[in-house]
Amino acid sequence: MKKLISAFVVILFSASAFAGHHKDAENMDIVDTAAGNKMFSTLVAAVKAADLVSTLKGDGPFTVFAPTDEAFAALPAGTVEMLLKPENKQTLVQILTYHVVAGKVTAEDVSTLSNATTVEGSQVDISAKMGNVMINNAKVIKADIMTSNGVIHVIDTVLLPAEVAAAL
Repeated sequence: MKKLISAFVVILFSASAFAGHHKDAENMDIVDTAAGNKMFSTLVAAVKAADLVSTLKGDGPFTVFAPTDEAFAALPAGTVEMLLKPENKQTLVQILTYHVVAGKVTAEDVSTLSNATTVEGSQVDISAKMGNVMINNAKVIKADIMTSNGVIHVIDTVLLPAEVAAAL
């Protein structure tokens, strides 16, 4: 428990660097906050391709585990391009909703959780490993970016539901 709390303290300090660039993040929704940062250009393109913009601009609250552009780039070659095609919209929606939890789950809340159910319907595991907070196999690199309709936690790996991972 102490390791988990210590890991989030480190992550919270890291998040302050992001917040400094987005002082108005709490007045912007999740989509506008992500769109305002270059590290999420692939995520924003995917949200648009999946027609999830209006959902993520909704009242919420939502907790989004947001992969960086580098996380998307680490997927097998051609995966992002394939997912952005209209004929793969259902799979893209499945992947993106696997990154969203209904409600506002802050770093403080996570210390009491071992898993969370995503909007997609599956669970993600939450743990602290070697001083890092993990969501499945993704490391939280910035936590608690507050928005008007929820919170964003930046992760370094794209989360894939088991059936999608098996198909890739």
